[in-house]
Amino acid sequence: MDHDNQLTRRSFLKSTAVTAAAGAAAASLPYFAAAQGNKRVIKTALIGCGGRGSGAIRDHLVAAQYLNEKHDLGLEVQVVATADWSRDKAVGTGKQLDVPEERCFGGPDAYKRVLEVDPDVVLMATPPVFRPLHFESCIKAGKHVFFEKPVAVDPPGVRRVIAAGELAKQSNLSAVCGTQRRHEEWRNQLAREIRDGAHGRVMGGRVAWNMGKIFGNTPINPKGPDDLVGSGKWQLWVEMSGDHICEQHVHNLDIANWVLGAQAGVDEAEPAHACTHPLSAGGFGHRARRVAGNMYDFFSVDLEYANGIHIHSMCRQVGGCWDWVGEEFTFEKSKPNDFQPQSPDVYAEVGYHRGATVCEHVHLLYGILKEKPINHARNVAWATGAAIMGREAAYSGQRISWQDMFEKPNEKDKRNWYNLQFKPTAEDFETGDVAMLKDGDIRIPGEA
Repeated sequence: MDHDNQLTRRSFLKSTAVTAAAGAAAASLPYFAAAQGNKRVIKTALIGCGGRGSGAIRDHLVAAQYLNEKHDLGLEVQVVATADWSRDKAVGTGKQLDVPEERCFGGPDAYKRVLEVDPDVVLMATPPVFRPLHFESCIKAGKHVFFEKPVAVDPPGVRRVIAAGELAKQSNLSAVCGTQRRHEEWRNQLAREIRDGAHGRVMGGRVAWNMGKIFGNTPINPKGPDDLVGSGKWQLWVEMSGDHICEQHVHNLDIANWVLGAQAGVDEAEPAHACTHPLSAGGFGHRARRVAGNMYDFFSVDLEYANGIHIHSMCRQVGGCWDWVGEEFTFEKSKPNDFQPQSPDVYAEVGYHRGATVCEHVHLLYGILKEKPINHARNVAWATGAAIMGREAAYSGQRISWQDMFEKPNEKDKRNWYNLQFKPTAEDFETGDVAMLKDGDIRIPGEA
């Protein structure tokens, strides 16, 4: 962790009323316990103590500070447990947050120990292969969840997250994901404008995450599970991360789904959260420069949505090339200068923090406190699904339909996209039955 990004209880106590404390009695505090005056306590646990997990807990605490300053909520966040594949990492992060060592857990079943501490909110930033299992477990245990994107690496994982998201809805639990673009004010404004017809129809567009090379310069030659999870290079393994089209480009794909969903009026109850998914994908990609892991260097995918709308999805991690990260759409008409959307701004009551990764926690915590839970599980599962469908289309050289991959098995399709499941699974890491992966063992388009 960079020194400038280190988070300590002392530094936060100097600047905010939010206490990142985890005293001995924290685990027994009742939900939203009233301590003194109007103080309300939320117990938070962190699963995954790498760079993104450390960033998530920092954003969570800053969000609580923001809510206290803007809305005078008397909110106190208590970090009550940490967990990671490496217990040393969990202890190190816990030490910064005053979490006792006995509540810092390591190993593949550390998430179970966290749930035994009984937090109110769980932040999850583990490798994506673990997300469906961890998310499902947290929801079944009655916990609000913030989980990083993507939320799965294969079709069964996507469906598992969607099902857990439905359970969260029935249980009035929040499920907010690290697709922070959904928490930016200007993007919410755009979604409302599209929903209200200011731009006419969406005619097409392009979304991209094209950047320089990261990871993969040195062979890994994994010998055991630590080399897949604990080496800090889990992104390089398709079975762990879903490939970079899934792990990184999912942000842009989520915006495509959001924009097309807003036009279609999906989710009438929450128009600003409207979302849809592509109907099919076809594309290509390959590996040109990496020597470690088994993911591709680049993808170019055609996504077809309802009404014949096509979005070009492209992503690349290759140095010395043109870079562009963003989303652009072609609309039927220009927005009138005096146009004011009538669709409600679902975040108007709480507002927007200028930092998007903080804002997602602002909206999470505010929704919990006001008993207005936010549930983005299906949206991020659909975005993850779009990435997986595009990835497999490129890997195989075939055009794949959403229905065949996510809705029902196609008995005529020998590839059986619906049941495509990667090994090792999250459960395999717990049993120790972990199939080793090989550097450079990539899929070749056109081969079975």
